[in-house]
Amino acid sequence: MPGVSIVIKGTQRGTVTNSAGEYSIEVPGSDAVLVFSFIGYRTEEVIAGNQRVINIAMQESIETLDEVIVTALGITRREKSLGYSVGTVSGENLARVVQENAINSLAGKVTGVQISSTGGTGSSVSMVIRGATSLSNDNQPLFVIDGVPIVNTLNNIAGFGNDNRVDYGNAISDLNSDDIESVSVLKGPSAAALYGSRAGNGVVLITTKSGAKSKGMRVTISTNNVFDMPYKYFPVQKKFATGYFSFTPEDLPPGYVMKVNPAEAAGAGIELDKEYFAIQWNSPRDANGVQVPMELVSYPNNVANFVQTGITSTNEISVSNNTEMMNYRIGISNMSNRGIVPNSDLFRNNLTAATSLRVRENITVSSNININRSWSNNRPASNRGTNPLQWAYNVPQNTDILDLKDYWEEGLEGIQQRTPYNGLYNNPYFLAYEVNNSFNRDRIFGNLKAEWKITKDFSIMGRYSLDQFSEKRESKLSPSYTGEPNNGAYGIQDITSYERNADVLATYSKVANNFSISVSAGGNALYKKGTSMSSSSLSRAGLIVPNVFTLSNIKSGSLNYGSYWSQKAIYSLYGLINFGFRDMIFIDVTGRNDWSSTLPKENWSYFYPSASLSIIVNEMINMGEWIDLFKIRGGWAKVGNDTDPYQLYNTYGNAGQWGDATRLSKSGQILTPNLKPEEAVSTEAGIDLSLFRHRLRLEGTYYILENRNQILRNIPVASSTGSDYVNINAGLIRSKGWEFMIGGTLIKTPSWNWDVSANFTRNSTRVIEIAEGIEVIKFWEDAKGGAWSYVGDEIGSIYDAEVVTVTDKNSPYYGYPILDEADLEWGAIEMRYTKNKIGNYNPKFIMGFQSSLSYKSFSLNMTIDWRNGGQFISQTQRYMAEDGSSQIWLDNLIHPGGRTGKELRDWLVANEDKYIRNGFHVVGGPTAEYGGFRENYSGVYVSDGVFVPGVWAVDDGEGGTTYIENLGEAGTVIVPYVVSYPWGFARPSMFDSDFIKLREISLSYNVPRDIISRIGFVQNIALSLYSRNIILWTKAKAGIDPERAFQAESSTGGTRGTQFKQGIERYNLEPWVIPIGIKLDITF
Repeated sequence: MPGVSIVIKGTQRGTVTNSAGEYSIEVPGSDAVLVFSFIGYRTEEVIAGNQRVINIAMQESIETLDEVIVTALGITRREKSLGYSVGTVSGENLARVVQENAINSLAGKVTGVQISSTGGTGSSVSMVIRGATSLSNDNQPLFVIDGVPIVNTLNNIAGFGNDNRVDYGNAISDLNSDDIESVSVLKGPSAAALYGSRAGNGVVLITTKSGAKSKGMRVTISTNNVFDMPYKYFPVQKKFATGYFSFTPEDLPPGYVMKVNPAEAAGAGIELDKEYFAIQWNSPRDANGVQVPMELVSYPNNVANFVQTGITSTNEISVSNNTEMMNYRIGISNMSNRGIVPNSDLFRNNLTAATSLRVRENITVSSNININRSWSNNRPASNRGTNPLQWAYNVPQNTDILDLKDYWEEGLEGIQQRTPYNGLYNNPYFLAYEVNNSFNRDRIFGNLKAEWKITKDFSIMGRYSLDQFSEKRESKLSPSYTGEPNNGAYGIQDITSYERNADVLATYSKVANNFSISVSAGGNALYKKGTSMSSSSLSRAGLIVPNVFTLSNIKSGSLNYGSYWSQKAIYSLYGLINFGFRDMIFIDVTGRNDWSSTLPKENWSYFYPSASLSIIVNEMINMGEWIDLFKIRGGWAKVGNDTDPYQLYNTYGNAGQWGDATRLSKSGQILTPNLKPEEAVSTEAGIDLSLFRHRLRLEGTYYILENRNQILRNIPVASSTGSDYVNINAGLIRSKGWEFMIGGTLIKTPSWNWDVSANFTRNSTRVIEIAEGIEVIKFWEDAKGGAWSYVGDEIGSIYDAEVVTVTDKNSPYYGYPILDEADLEWGAIEMRYTKNKIGNYNPKFIMGFQSSLSYKSFSLNMTIDWRNGGQFISQTQRYMAEDGSSQIWLDNLIHPGGRTGKELRDWLVANEDKYIRNGFHVVGGPTAEYGGFRENYSGVYVSDGVFVPGVWAVDDGEGGTTYIENLGEAGTVIVPYVVSYPWGFARPSMFDSDFIKLREISLSYNVPRDIISRIGFVQNIALSLYSRNIILWTKAKAGIDPERAFQAESSTGGTRGTQFKQGIERYNLEPWVIPIGIKLDITF
């Protein structure tokens, strides 16, 4: 290994190894001790003795006292000198279990970090650091790869055609996780202030691999395969055929032939597996053309038969070298994925090149380049509409989904899909194969950097970085999709993004006696632009000729087109001073000033400073040998934040065609020409401890973050203004939180090593101020509920319509629901701002646990992630329950147990808190087995009656109210089971978000060196078997991954178009999977 430092202990005499790892040093005697050290590796001590040759193998250090960490602007700092918390994860840790998106690998490993994903491979991933603190953006951190800021927006849901919403993923997934050397998470403004306005939500610094650690020429081949095997699904009822009433042959007149009506799309029809026969959608016909009844049997494995094992294969080859004058690493990788949904895929090719050349003794030129191509022939839609999984779940339980594989009607191939619903619903195979959403994205990002060490103490760095991509998206919807009945739909979009950064940084460093000082000053020029052009058929307008997907085939007057172009520039100057005294006191002071083109001239300049302090107490006070580090740290920072382009003045945009004329329209939003930058002020304090020769380490941090002058959008205004909304500066958001980490080495012997760590995060964010006249901020409204925030309220609170109840505490019916005469169910108070708080989508705390156990050449590693608290709304459950398909709603019915009349009434009253108050209770069910009450439907009696226990409010004629019981006695209003779900409320579809996941588990084997040495050209062979994201436990038994209660798309009622929806899921129905992965690495 080149660059290893060898020092004779107790002296200043030493040397370093050359490019081949060789060294030569003269020792004073046989008792001399040689100290071998290298950044990131354990320091080793060897007694010279009478040896003439001493060879050692350096071991990577898991916990070191003076670890070097990459911080803002790519500056490496000793961890002990930092006055703020930085989370670090090594590339080795990330690579143990391969993730398609490297950000998923951080889950459970860094305090203060919460990871969420919308679905499987290629889907968007959200990373929030220390909670959501901004009402005006998506709260995503800035990603910086080798000094290159990366565009990584969450707002990537798009698509053409009615209800065809596709998640194209976010850009950070373009990076191959095997190329990562390390990740540093700068959590607060104190750590991230030098990155300016983009760093208000924290910064994730990713350093990719180079050839610096290579021992001469090295060739590494890596192959990895993952098999995603579905095993758990959303619980749908499997007992009833399609229909509204579950009648039996005994209920019908003699000779009546039962028939399953495909137009009755609800899931509460005739009971299955009872040896009943009925005419069904696919019944054969006899010689006279009359349909023949078939036995009604259930097909409980429909969804399991529809999905498939997902397969992801990743292969990479890299070449690296390190000489005295240069080092380099070149890597080529390919990823191919076959999704769980049929006909879905994703492909990615990467070419990376990292080089460093010492052109003179004091001048180094380096570069990092990443060229990426990602594409898919079909990305399945999410949400509701063209989502194949939605319709796989909606296939009638009396239909074998495999009978739908031939998805065209015979004789109408290419024109009409084959479906059991007479064209009302869609065939899932048709959607999987005939609704195609393809894309391809070409991306290049990288930098060119020059460093000139003018003197021993003074250096200058210049860097130019670039991130640009072009992406093409295309959607083709074949005829007979129910959302586009007129020969299908077509659309195409071209997107480009370009960002360049130019940096210069001058640094002076000096160590003299007891003092050290480092002064840096620099500047940055940022320019970015983006374009988007799209053309498509108008929703439900259709195509002229079916299955001809060109713009010229769109019907006249039905071409919808749009374009967008934007540019933005920020110029910055910054400086930082690092001061140290006797290696025990460290003070950092930074300052940065930005000039943003998106703000008005009077406000476009804004300055933000930061300061931090680190005190090494054990260096000041003799605390014994068992304390290796006792550090007290604290920091304060202020960070500004600008806005998107063109938010100052209203402009006109394309409003489509009127005949041959082009129409223009003005937005209904009033823009504000005097916008000010947002301002985030952060304070944090913490303690770091390292004990027993680094066998035990503890960290604790407390922080407060205040975000004021929020740039709020979509704030309602009076209609007299001629507009609907206005943009303003307002609001104060305050976040407080605790972060703890404990870790250490439990076992350390020549053969065994066991390292463990646990981390804990608790965050609370409240709205302290909004603006005069504004009562509430809305993030989203859906499912009759929404995520709102009032002054004093926590961000993430979920509200719902309030049930009308008896409020007279002296009444025997106090707390009973007052039923609505029109809907024959619960009455609702839905007036503006009177909704009822029912939960919050944020967790109360997050915990992570890591374990790394090794024995000789074997190692077992795992990461567990626990999220406690929080709730989410399931639109899937709401839709399924409303049409009688949900097993959850079926299981919640109250069985009267044979009680009727007064006996039933008295039983309910005796258990009123359980069966009447505090919930949405329904007595009865779809059949007699469930306690259904017998009802007459046009002369046919069916035992599917239910009632809502409560009271009716009646005017007593004297200005008062009297209550009539609806508790099972005479006069109780009975309704069919199929209409019993409380559609007007969100709470029945709310579930707890608590979960425990086995994020990663891997068993690895490194072939011993004595075996490898027999193969002369092989340096290392490593084999690992792993799995990931296995759900161990969820508090809610809903068959939905709570982590996927997240939609990476615009809010319907939020304060900004890019604000994502958290705390709600809609047909995020990918089944739970058990991935099995195998990885092989060979180094030559």
